[in-house]
Order: sequence, then C-alpha cells, then structure tokens
Amino acid sequence: MAAKELLAQLHEVAANPRKQLDKYLAEGKKVVAVTYYTPQEIVHSMGLVPMGVWGADMEINEAKKYYPAFICSIMQTILELGIKGEYKGISAIIIPSLCDSLKTLGQNWKYAVKDIPFIPMTYPQNRKPDFGIKFTKAGYERVINDLTVATGAHFSEFALSESIKVYNEHNAAMRAFSEAAANADITAAERSDVFKSAWFMLPEEHTAIVKKLTAELLAGPKSTRTARVLVSGILADAPGLLKIFDDNGIQIVADDVADETRQYRTDTPEMDNPVDALAQKFANMDNCTLLYDKEKKRVDYIVEQAKAHDAKGIIVLMTKFCDPEEFDYVPIKRACEKAGLMNLNIEVDRQMVNYEQAATMIQAFKEML
Repeated sequence: MAAKELLAQLHEVAANPRKQLDKYLAEGKKVVAVTYYTPQEIVHSMGLVPMGVWGADMEINEAKKYYPAFICSIMQTILELGIKGEYKGISAIIIPSLCDSLKTLGQNWKYAVKDIPFIPMTYPQNRKPDFGIKFTKAGYERVINDLTVATGAHFSEFALSESIKVYNEHNAAMRAFSEAAANADITAAERSDVFKSAWFMLPEEHTAIVKKLTAELLAGPKSTRTARVLVSGILADAPGLLKIFDDNGIQIVADDVADETRQYRTDTPEMDNPVDALAQKFANMDNCTLLYDKEKKRVDYIVEQAKAHDAKGIIVLMTKFCDPEEFDYVPIKRACEKAGLMNLNIEVDRQMVNYEQAATMIQAFKEML
C-alpha cells in the first residue's frame, strides 16, 4: 500500500475519534479514556481499549461552570466533551496528577460527568528514588483495582508482560517513523495524523500500519523543504496551524510535543514483576515539563535534538495558561540563542479560530531561516 493510502487511513482515524470509539464498542470491547502518561499497558492487558482524550478545538460553555477562564483549555474542553456526552460508552477515565490543571480536571469530572467513573493516577514528584518507585507502583495497583470495579475486567501479570511487549514495539515503530519523516516528503498535517491516530487505535493495529508507512517513506521521495524546524509544546494538532506550516514549506524534522514523541521515548524494562517494570519506566522518563527536573535537562535535550536533525530553528507552541511550559521557555530561548538556533514562541489555545497572527510570525520566521 502506497504511503498516501496509509496516511489517508490514519487521517480518517485521527479526524473521527467518535467513529473509532463506536467501532470498538460495536465489537463488544470496553473502552477506557487515557491522557498524559497514564498506564495504557495496564488497561490493554485487562482486555480493554485505551483511547486518548486531549480535548478538541471548540467553544467552551458548560465547563465554564467549573473552571475559571485562566486555565488550560485542554482541561476545559475535555470536561466540556464529557458533560455534552461525547464520551458516552466509555467505561472509565484515568486522569493523572502531573500538574495542577490535571488535578482539578479529576475533581471536576467526579461532579460534572457522573456516568463515567474517574480513576486517579497519583504520581510522585520525586519519581527516581526507591521510595518514589514504590509510590508509583502503589498508584498502579490502585488503578488495577479501580479498573476491575469499573469494568469487571481481570488483571494478570502474564497479560501485562505481554502488553508491555506490544507497547515497546509500538514505541520503537513511532520512533522509527519520526526519524523517517524528518527527511521524507510528508506534510506537517500528515505527520500529525500519524501521532494523533495512535491515541484512538489499539497499539498492535497502529504499529502494523506505521511500520508499512515508515518503509514507504524511507523508499520514497525526499523532502526539498529547507525550512527545517523542531517543534515543542503540549499539543501540535490544530488543523489551522498545521496548514500554515505547510503553506510556508515548514519541514518538522523532530518534536518535543507531549502528545507526540514524548510518549514514545522510554521503553518499559524487562523485570520479573511487570508492575515493578512499569514503575521503573516512569522513573526512567525525563525531558518533559510535567516531570520534575530541577536541573532543566530538557532544555539541553531540545537543542541537542535540533542539531542532530539539522534543524535551523525551534518553534515553541505555548499552550495558553500552561505554567510548566511557560517556566521552561526562557531557558529554552537562551539556549537557542547560545547555540545559534532561531526560535519562535506561538501561543496556542483550543478555542483559537483565527491564526492570522501566527501565520505572519511563521512566514517571517521562515524568511529569517
């Protein structure tokens, strides 16, 4: 199957998550909503389908009753969709406690969306010491118990070990795709579809398609775009913004985006107990605004990745009212200037409908590159 056909297949999934949800429900499967760094391997091992929730580009009405205006629009739109019944049929939602906004989402969900059980996943700030790893494991054990209550599904260590293999294979496939896409004739919108569709498909199904696509990209024509950039942020999936990237011939050669490659950097190690292995995986994770790091190693990581992929600049898509991302931008900007890399900061929001200012900024940025 040609690359364009495979990309069209993934675009259909990325653009129609409700259709994908209905498909799994029609097959008799139970679906659990997941988001940032939730233990999808556990959900998968219990015979359930993990599906991502990252909000949507939409107007917020009902969620305003629970949130002030000055909070991340991703949280607001997730709650808005829940209140409006867009997640009807989902058996539970797992929400981690990685930032203040996520904490409030979980508490608001309990009161606003009573028909879908909320399962908390509480992570430690100090994830690397032994006590942090034990804390993470205890959180996973609670998730297992809550999933059993919410869905009636059963847990086994053997099944989790098998699911960990499935997810490690998917991680490798996504990393390979990202490397292939760096130099391939693929648009920013098409690249986004590959990552976004991963949130709405079983990993084994997605892996099979992505492996074929990567092979096609490696064998196919190479990009002639010279405006090579690394993109960083929480989300980079807004169609209006991606169109501006493509209209200006921007080639995304790497990313540091929360719902894209950040999810696939770290594999679960082999250990006797698979729950211990998952806890160790979380301890091994780094280079993310939501993971405590007093040394800010993420800043150097971004610059290193940009240089390794021959990027000429870095575009930071700053989610409005995202305090962790905002705190990191100043050191990122300084590091870029020191490394001789152009950098651009664009504020994005799930409620944005007009991207004229972003278009002007990206056009000028391209010309400066």
